[in-house]
Amino acid sequence: MKKKVVLAFSGGLDTSFCAMYLSREKGYEVYTALANTGGFGQAECQAVEERAYRLGAVKHATLDIEQEYYEKSIRYMVFGNVLRNGTYPISVSSERIFQALAIIRYAKEIGADAVAHGSTGAGNDQVRFDLTFDVLAPDIEIITPTRDMNLSREYEINYLREQGYAADFVKMEYSINKGLWGTSVGGKETLHSNRTLPEQAYPSQLQGEGEESLSIDFERGEICGVNGVAFANKPDAIRKVEEAGARWAIGRDMHVGDTIIGIKGRVGFEAAGPLLIINAHRLLEKHTLTKWQQYWKDQIGTWYGMFLHEAQYLEPAMRDMETFLQSTQRNVTGRVLLNLRPYSYFLVGVESDRDLMKSDFGVYGEEQKAWTADDVKGFTKILGNQMKIYYNVNKND
Repeated sequence: MKKKVVLAFSGGLDTSFCAMYLSREKGYEVYTALANTGGFGQAECQAVEERAYRLGAVKHATLDIEQEYYEKSIRYMVFGNVLRNGTYPISVSSERIFQALAIIRYAKEIGADAVAHGSTGAGNDQVRFDLTFDVLAPDIEIITPTRDMNLSREYEINYLREQGYAADFVKMEYSINKGLWGTSVGGKETLHSNRTLPEQAYPSQLQGEGEESLSIDFERGEICGVNGVAFANKPDAIRKVEEAGARWAIGRDMHVGDTIIGIKGRVGFEAAGPLLIINAHRLLEKHTLTKWQQYWKDQIGTWYGMFLHEAQYLEPAMRDMETFLQSTQRNVTGRVLLNLRPYSYFLVGVESDRDLMKSDFGVYGEEQKAWTADDVKGFTKILGNQMKIYYNVNKND
């Protein structure tokens, strides 16, 4: 009997080569699986399935994991205001983890002997897939033809053609990887430290003129409404914000960071939805959280984002950090008002019953109601004691 292999399949060149190579050269029964985190529409999923069967798959599965991706990843990234290096909303890297989780679950369900992916040896994804597979199913073999054979794009195209498979694999000038939580854009410019992507490289082009108002509602830290319209399905709310921001070409930037394998990586991205949501959420937190809640959230959020990016989602400490982040959100409820402009946006303010500015203690810079002038004089004197002692002892320095 032929061995079963489940191939993480997107329909691109690398996974197309793997599907045919594993079937025809290695004699596997190839089961292809597309783990959709929200980046593929119905028509795209159908096209991927058709391609899989043309390449020799005995069965293809579309694994819908959009809701799981939101519940177990995106909402915690919002709670933690996660922007890697203060810039990147960890779009593709967070998706890959959940795609790997779905693929290995499916492999175990059908009793697969092996699992495969088309990652190269030069990026982060190989680690994300390998590590997840190895931790959750150490007895299932991992096969990676593109990486192990160090294949060129030309070799893969020629092989497919020789096998009678015709497809348009003309290399696009820019590599676009679209997902629910942002779109990465790679091109020749991203390979150089002193160049940036041109306007036409981004999938969303400027359409708006003047200015547009946008409101985002949060309940206990989670997005729940856009422009006064409630959304029970959170991914739909994210798409609505993305749609609004994309009209103004908002959310473009270039991320430079350290890869898991130790080299520097650079990629362009477009993420209007994530950036608008995260920064609106952060503003609401400034109004509803205490100083120390914000401080420790910043620390935990940074660590959470780093672990997620570096394939450590299964580390038990991640669950502990998620518990902390969720706990901090109990009062983060309200509406954030924004103005959208070409290539930019402005955070106008918030409306919230939990706003800590609404108190009877005082109005900043105007009047105090809960303390006297003598209270402040005494407080200031004690506050300065340690510094006074230091400068008294070291007055000759």
